Amino acid sequence: MQRPPIASTPQFIDAAWMTSTLQASGDLPHGQVTHVQSRPVGNGLVGDSFRFELAYADAPQEAPASVIGKFPAADAASRASGAGLRLYLREVGFYRDIAQTVDISTPRPIYADIDPETHDFTLILEDLGPARAGDQLEGCSVEDAATALREAAALHAPRWGDASLLDIDWLNPNNSEMTGQIAAALPMVVAAFKDRYQGQLEPECLAIVDRLPAAVLAMQGGTDFPITLQHADFRLDNILFDVQGGGRRMGTLDWQTITLGPALTDVSYFLSAGLSPEIRREHERDLVGLYHAELLQRGVRDYPLEAAWRDYQRFAVHGVLMGVFSAMAVERTERGDALFLKMTRGGCLQALDHGTFDMWG
Repeated sequence: MQRPPIASTPQFIDAAWMTSTLQASGDLPHGQVTHVQSRPVGNGLVGDSFRFELAYADAPQEAPASVIGKFPAADAASRASGAGLRLYLREVGFYRDIAQTVDISTPRPIYADIDPETHDFTLILEDLGPARAGDQLEGCSVEDAATALREAAALHAPRWGDASLLDIDWLNPNNSEMTGQIAAALPMVVAAFKDRYQGQLEPECLAIVDRLPAAVLAMQGGTDFPITLQHADFRLDNILFDVQGGGRRMGTLDWQTITLGPALTDVSYFLSAGLSPEIRREHERDLVGLYHAELLQRGVRDYPLEAAWRDYQRFAVHGVLMGVFSAMAVERTERGDALFLKMTRGGCLQALDHGTFDMWG
């Protein structure tokens, strides 16, 4: 059965389109979809997500009662960011080419296609509900943080040191203008960020933000870390716990930033954004140790705990970068302001605790 064409918005998804999609994926061996009802879900910043509830005629009992669809952002500025930074291409590429090669729990793709010229794309994914959604503003418990870091190791370990990843053009940052574009834009982004949030961040945090462009420039081209896959936006808003009613411990979403880089970037970023500074300070050594032990259990070698702790400290730059850059790249909302301030503050305090920016000159 031939798959239907890309649906650039959820309005193009009807019963006939969904029938063809599920037949082509093997999820609907007989019967047809008779009704599709959609509603928005999630807190995506550069993509819009919907849950599609499905009704059938003559379908097997195991046909999915619902699926999740993801589309380009309706907001023009957010869509331009998603297209210009190749975020849409990366997420579709992850589900088509990478997801089945790693052990991290993530939705099974049912349909994944993109037009590289227009940046229209459609993702239809397995619904992981019912689940407990992570919330970046609320933060999480130490127990949830431990679960997240075990899952991070399930992403990083299977392709640890895998040089073949460099051959995937859309994945390799050295084959993309994105990194250079971000570095070139950062001085202006930092100035705009400070103008917007002046008086809402502590002076010591604003001083760290001022050092961001130089640190990011110093980090470019680094090779003194093992190559592996990096989610690069590994935080609570992109995570579901106790998915499918507790059938799985966690599911990770939103793979628009998947790239190659140091694994501990995901660990530093998650802990700076997900735990309060006080709780992070108390538990971060133990949590990094737990993550490292999971890497070893999954077969990673020649990466001692001391190296992991060093990388945790020096790649804490990422939390500051994500808070500052993302704030100025997407549609401004009240929740977004609160989110990016919290992320930036957490990243800055983590960097101050560890002397991170001094490590980059």
